Amino acid sequence: MAEFLLLLAAGFFGGMLNAVAGGGTFITFPALVFTGVPEVSANATTTVAALPGYLAAALGFRRDVARIDRRLVARLTGLTMMGGAMGSGLLLVSSNAAFAALVPFLLLAATIIFLTGPRLRELASQYRRGVTAFGAGTMVPVAVYGGYFNGGLGIVLLALFSLWGMTDIHAMNGLKSWLSFALAVISFAIFAAGGQIVWWECLAMSIGTILGGFGGAPIARRLPVPVLRGLIAVVGFGMTAVFFWRLINGA
Repeated sequence: MAEFLLLLAAGFFGGMLNAVAGGGTFITFPALVFTGVPEVSANATTTVAALPGYLAAALGFRRDVARIDRRLVARLTGLTMMGGAMGSGLLLVSSNAAFAALVPFLLLAATIIFLTGPRLRELASQYRRGVTAFGAGTMVPVAVYGGYFNGGLGIVLLALFSLWGMTDIHAMNGLKSWLSFALAVISFAIFAAGGQIVWWECLAMSIGTILGGFGGAPIARRLPVPVLRGLIAVVGFGMTAVFFWRLINGA
């Protein structure tokens, strides 16, 4: 029961952060690991637990996504699922020891991506010349990352859209949510087939994610943005330090 409540709470706060600013992975992934779930299974379960939140967000932005050419959305969806399948397959063939060695670096990278997200999008919009818009050469590598490790994916997607020249933030957020959902669906199928999802833990965290997305967002919106971003940064760097300590001490 204690573990169920911990995962429910982690899902709630993770869903709340994802609904407002992103960064939920910094809470949900460590919570699973600290309850004894192996790193690979924890990462797979975190991705699947976020699936309902992605769907809810995509539905919320459906009118904005409808303004984008359907053929383009279908093409990007296909590329995302292809890259996501590659990344998820790569995770399945990774040993827990190998993935655990990468986790601190992945968390550190995701934290930096989160903190530099606005600047990253600004730079992307300035240096998009010569980049093939909506091309597989940029979409697939991002999707591979998302299939392997989901942390910071939304921020990377928004930067990619800026690189392509998109400027409508609502359409960008809608497309981000839809592509994240599509990636989570293919990852779910692959992780389930590979036996890497811990179902009861996933259920507890999914319930928390849904509650956090709907009920926690109004609470989080009352916090000043700098305070919220600072809180997420503390969690991100804190979890990075913990996992580096675990790596060094062989925990």
